[in-house]
Amino acid sequence: MAKDKLKGLILSGGKGSRLRPFTYSGAKQLVPIANKPVLFYAIEDLVDCGIRDIGIVVGDTGEQVMAAVGDGSRWGVNITYVQQEAPLGIAHAVKVAADFLAGPFVLYLGDNLVLGGIASFVERFRSEPSNCQLLLRRVSNPQSFGVAEMVDGHVARVVEKPSRPASDLAVIGVYMFDQNVFSAVDRLQPSARGELEIADTIQYFIDAGLAVEAPVLERYWMDTGKMGDILEANAVVLDALHPANEGSIDSASRVEGKVILEAGARVENSVLRGPLIIGREARVVDSEVGPHTSIDHHCLVKGGRIADSVVMESTVIEGVGPRIEGSLIGRFVELRGDGTGWREGCLCLTLGDHSSVRGCA
Repeated sequence: MAKDKLKGLILSGGKGSRLRPFTYSGAKQLVPIANKPVLFYAIEDLVDCGIRDIGIVVGDTGEQVMAAVGDGSRWGVNITYVQQEAPLGIAHAVKVAADFLAGPFVLYLGDNLVLGGIASFVERFRSEPSNCQLLLRRVSNPQSFGVAEMVDGHVARVVEKPSRPASDLAVIGVYMFDQNVFSAVDRLQPSARGELEIADTIQYFIDAGLAVEAPVLERYWMDTGKMGDILEANAVVLDALHPANEGSIDSASRVEGKVILEAGARVENSVLRGPLIIGREARVVDSEVGPHTSIDHHCLVKGGRIADSVVMESTVIEGVGPRIEGSLIGRFVELRGDGTGWREGCLCLTLGDHSSVRGCA
C-alpha cells in the first residue's frame, strides 16, 4: 500500500502508575499541558502530517478518552477506537489494530510531546524507500529508555532499559512502519514481562534485512509519564505560546509577560506573571499567579499565590496563605485555608481528582 495513504495509530491505554493519584480516576493521556490534554497534541501532530484516518488504542479508561476526543470532527479527521483488553505491550497494540491499519502507518505513544511536531520525519518516511523509521533523541539517562545500538550509522539493535547503555540515543515514542510490521508482530513471543515488545518488532526488521531509518530529533521532546515531566512540559509549551485575551482583566490588576486568557476568564485585583494560561470561565481574584502556570476551565483562585504549577478543571483554591509551587492539582479539588492558619512558607502539592484540603487555626 502506498505511503501517501498513511494512517495514524495513537496508544492511549496503559495504567499510568507513574502519575498516580491522577490515574486512579483518569487517563494519563488526558492530563493537560497548557490546558490541553497531552493526547490532543499527538492528534494535532498527525493532522499536520496530512493524516486523516487515526486509530486510538484504548484500555480501561477508554470511555473517558472517547468522551474527550469524540469522532475527530473537530480536527477534520476520522477516529476509530481499538480496544486492547490489557496493556500487553506496544507491539500487541499494533497487532490488535491490524484490521484498521492494513498498510503503512505512524505509531505515536499518546503521552509523548514533541514540540514543533513530526511532519518533516513523516515526509521523509513517505519519500524514501524505508520499511521502518524510529525517532531517536540523545538523553542524559538512556538506561531509562529503549536504546539504539548503532553500527556504521545504522541501528544494529534496540535494547530496552539497558544497565550499560551502548549509546545515549533513546528510542522515543514515535515510529513509522510499512506492512511488514504485521508479519513481525504475528511472530513475536511475549517477553519476560509478558508483553509483545516494540524493540523485538524493530529487531525483526533489522534481522530480515529491511530498511530501518533512525533520524535524531533535535527539538524538545518529553515522555509526560511523571509529575515532574508534566510540569516541565507545561512550562516549555507555555513559553512557546503567543499572548491572547478573550476574557477580562480589571483596572486593579497587573499583567507581566505573556498571558493567555480563554473565553469568559475573569481577573480581579490580581497580578499575572507570564507565561501562563487561564482557562475559560475561570476566575482569579485577589491573587498572584505565575509564571509557568496553567489554570484550567471553571477554576477559582481567590486570595492565593501559585507558580510553576498545573491546576485542572473546576478546582477551587481559596484563602491559602503559603505560596503554591511546583504542584499538580487535579480536577474538582477544594483547597481552602481559613484565613488565619496558613500564612507563610511554600506548599508543593500533588492532589488527585476530588481531593479536599482545608486549613485550620
